[in-house]
Amino acid sequence: MTGYAISSYGTFLNTVALNLFVYETTGRALAMGAFMAVRLAAGFAAGLAAGGLLTRFTAKSIMLRTNIAQAAVMLLLILAPDGLRTAALLAVSVVVGSCGTLFMVSLRTSIPEMVGEDRRSWANSLSISGRSMAMVAGFASAGVVVSLVGYTAAFVVDMATFAVCAVTVALLPIAGGGKGTPEVEPAQAPRQVRRRMSFAPAALAAVPGLGLMVVLRGVDALGSSSHNAALPVHSSELDASHPAVFVSAFWCLWALGSILAQQVVQRYGRRTGRSVGALGFGYGTCLMSGAFILAFAGFPPVATAVIALVAGAADGLTEVSYTSHLQTLPAGPRARAFGLSATVENLGFGVGMIAVASALDRFSPLTVVGWSHGVALLVAVVFLIRVTGPRGAASGRPAP
Repeated sequence: MTGYAISSYGTFLNTVALNLFVYETTGRALAMGAFMAVRLAAGFAAGLAAGGLLTRFTAKSIMLRTNIAQAAVMLLLILAPDGLRTAALLAVSVVVGSCGTLFMVSLRTSIPEMVGEDRRSWANSLSISGRSMAMVAGFASAGVVVSLVGYTAAFVVDMATFAVCAVTVALLPIAGGGKGTPEVEPAQAPRQVRRRMSFAPAALAAVPGLGLMVVLRGVDALGSSSHNAALPVHSSELDASHPAVFVSAFWCLWALGSILAQQVVQRYGRRTGRSVGALGFGYGTCLMSGAFILAFAGFPPVATAVIALVAGAADGLTEVSYTSHLQTLPAGPRARAFGLSATVENLGFGVGMIAVASALDRFSPLTVVGWSHGVALLVAVVFLIRVTGPRGAASGRPAP
């Protein structure tokens, strides 16, 4: 988790540095959008392939190779001459987008093998806490690193973080390497085994409400795209001379809320021996979406700070409950479910960014975020009705 947090710091640092570098290299804002689109498309494709790859290779080997590949492509960008910078940037967007998704799917899939079924919620909380702290550090230091030592130094730091993560993965003991259940030829498998071993939608259908849970995750990603795009606009409206102040403060408070939520989740797990479960994901999504809408409502700074903390805490709760719940699946279906989930999340965020960017030209940030997170709220209510109603209870309440 330390190695993952370090590489996450490099990723968030580079999110800022690479976007600025793309703009400086090409001189066109459209190029930044194209760079992000290629990255999201690569992540989308990797999500589709992740389940199949995890039935053929161990999660440890995939995590190791994805970190090496990302370090190598950053070295390529550092060494690329001026005439090949655009091609190197394209390679970076493809490799970082695809390998980032493959790493996350492999990590989440293999956590039960690393720590045991009873400690998966604790491990998920630990990883989310590390990523939240890395996000704050990465975003906060990006401007300083780029301004003081330049883009090349930022890329070297990012390359080094992937190398550190690769070393920690190489030293990591995982039972069986975290390899999923091998594929079975359909003609040779009994009907009940075929159903269990088929692709991700069948795996999701095996647990009540899980398919709807993944759909809600995709809609939540669409909502996330709205507040990510609207925050800079809203911040500029609040203080045109210092637009970065509100954005930085908001994300710092958001991360603090997420970290505090993980502490509560870990203590709850130690005290009760249970995870927050599917219901925590549904209620957390409702709270998170409502908080993000309120964040753009123009409340006084103190109230907005509290709202940012609540949004972060709810976001952290949904992340750990969602991940822990998918980890209740057997190894083979689990890998495919996480791969499908990553694809749905990338699709939701990508479509959302396109739609939101267009909507913000015509409507206020509050309106855009309200509609986007309003859809997530609606789907979350449907999900809660599904898992708590008579039909959900009759077919078996999702595992806690």
